[in-house]
Amino acid sequence: MLDFFASSRTEKNLDALAADKVAINVKDLTLHFGEKRALHSISMKIPKNQVTALIGPSGCGKSTLISCFNRMNDLIPGCRVDGSVEIGERDIYHRKENVSVLRSRVGMVFQKPNPFPTSVYENVVYGLRIQGISERRVLDNKAESALRNAALWDEVKDRLFESALTLSGGQQQRLVIARAIALEPEILLLDEPTSALDPISTLTIEELINTLKDKYTVVIVTHNMQQAARVSDQTAFLYEGKLIEYSDTNRLFTMPREQQTEEYITGRYG
Repeated sequence: MLDFFASSRTEKNLDALAADKVAINVKDLTLHFGEKRALHSISMKIPKNQVTALIGPSGCGKSTLISCFNRMNDLIPGCRVDGSVEIGERDIYHRKENVSVLRSRVGMVFQKPNPFPTSVYENVVYGLRIQGISERRVLDNKAESALRNAALWDEVKDRLFESALTLSGGQQQRLVIARAIALEPEILLLDEPTSALDPISTLTIEELINTLKDKYTVVIVTHNMQQAARVSDQTAFLYEGKLIEYSDTNRLFTMPREQQTEEYITGRYG
């Protein structure tokens, strides 16, 4: 089982990260839905190949922020974004940005498992087929690789052509992760990926997250502070659309710099 805190982590200056160590660079990001301002001038650097957790009470802007990283908020009428989000030193909100390509580079997994009503195999290769890949050998290899990386291969290798809907909830969520990583993204966004799962499935997903950062940058939204402490390298605390504190997970939970952070993590509100 993962330790509550990883004592081997050393604190780093997130603001001073070198450009080649930054996966996502958020600069003065403000977001409106119509007249309502949902995010207030957020700036943060998210390191490569680490797990960054976003915590805060319901409605604080966690899911809104993570959805900015692959422009899912574009789908909401009246959404307006100011500031920038740089991935690979390119502003993804540039008017010439290819959003379809962006979403293949930045995969996303949602709160409730959402496999397609097709076979396990077709779920995994769906995005590859959309990209025009049709050679069976290539699809087979990528499907197996994705399922292995999602810690699901041994459980489904003899059920590849059965309906994905016959899998358990935890297996379905790992299948959705496999579907995302089959496209070989640079970044994987997880929006409360275990909130609909039982404790055993939750532990399996948490252990998976710990291995995924070897290949991907992971950003996870969670309402569970113990989960953030278990799986993340750094944690950002949001409140009412504002970034209150962002630091190493160990420091944020044991020695928060902001009183508001301390009040939240000790349960005084939220």
